[in-house]
Amino acid sequence: MSKPPFKMPQRPDPAAAKLDQWVTGEEVTAAPAATIRAERPVGKVARLTIDLTPELHAKFKATCAMKGTRMIDEVRRFIDDWTQKNG
Repeated sequence: MSKPPFKMPQRPDPAAAKLDQWVTGEEVTAAPAATIRAERPVGKVARLTIDLTPELHAKFKATCAMKGTRMIDEVRRFIDDWTQKNG
């Protein structure tokens, strides 16, 4: 069998494009939650580090990915809501 004289073009994978957008922080238009973004802090920031079990981390990460949100936005939203209710 002979080799074709040219390479066949491949169709882009739409799922891969959505994943690339999510990883880079761009808005993913397929998920309604993707248009909601927590405000990023401006100026000096403080860092918060928490320890999670690998199972909880994986579950949180997967859930955020399915919603089309970033983990940091969900954590910031939770802290903001919690301090508004309890502060």
